[in-house]
Amino acid sequence: MAKIKVKKVKSAINRTQRQKRVLESLGLKKIGQVKEHEATPNILGMVAKVSHLVSVEEA
Repeated sequence: MAKIKVKKVKSAINRTQRQKRVLESLGLKKIGQVKEHEATPNILGMVAKVSHLVSVEEA
């Protein structure tokens, strides 16, 4: 499978609890932190829910 790099670029302050949980499940805690994930439908769905808080690039 393809890999993607997900980087947190905005804060989760004043966001819904659901969006905060999605960021946590992606492994993103601090701004600027980067995690690499497989491009599965589950991961892509989570990234879509918080697309305004993260940036994505192919690895």
